[in-house]
Amino acid sequence: MLLGEKLREFNLKNVVVLGIPRGGVIVAREIADKLKCPLDIILVHKIGAMHHQEMAIGAIDENGKIMLNHQLAAQTGADKAYLEGEKQKQISQINRRKDRFRKIHPKVSLQGKTVILTDDGVATGATMQAAIWLVKEENPSWVIVALPVGPPESLEPLADQADQVLCLRVSDSFYAVSQFYTCFDQISDEEVEKTLSY
Repeated sequence: MLLGEKLREFNLKNVVVLGIPRGGVIVAREIADKLKCPLDIILVHKIGAMHHQEMAIGAIDENGKIMLNHQLAAQTGADKAYLEGEKQKQISQINRRKDRFRKIHPKVSLQGKTVILTDDGVATGATMQAAIWLVKEENPSWVIVALPVGPPESLEPLADQADQVLCLRVSDSFYAVSQFYTCFDQISDEEVEKTLSY
C-alpha cells in the first residue's frame, strides 16, 4: 500500500504535506495528490561524516540550527573546524535552493495545520529530526512523519519528537535507503521545480 493511500484512511483535516528535497518531494507529491491537500518543501540538509558524506552525523535547517549526533561525530573525526565548514557549506546550498524554489512556490503557513513530513526514507534520521524541529517552530496542530522505509533505531527517536510516525517498511537489515528501491536515481533541482509547479 502506498503512503498516500494509507494516510487517506486517517481522515485528516487541514493538512499540508512537506517533502525534504530532493527525493522527498516526489514522495510528498504522491501523498498530497491522494489527500488533495497543499504541497510544500522543507529545507534541511544533512551534515555528512568526514570521509563518508552519505553518512549523516547531523543536520542543519534553514535557520542555521544544527542537530548533531555528538557520539557519531566524534567517532568519525568531525572536529569543530570541520563542523563549522560543513555548516557554512550546507547553509549556502539551502539558501540557493530557497531562492530557486520559493520563486515558483511560495511558502505555505503551517500554523494550526496537520503537517505530514516525508522523505524517500531515513537512514540515521538526522535530517528528519531537524525537519521536525523546524516545523514545530511554526506551531502546527499535529506533526506526522510518513516514510516508505527506515530502520527501527532511527524511527524510535523520531516517534519521541513527532506526534505520529508511519513507516511502510521497518527493516532491521538496513544499510541504505537505496537498497529498498529498484530505481534510485538522483532527483535534480529541475525535477523538484516541475513537481512543485503542477
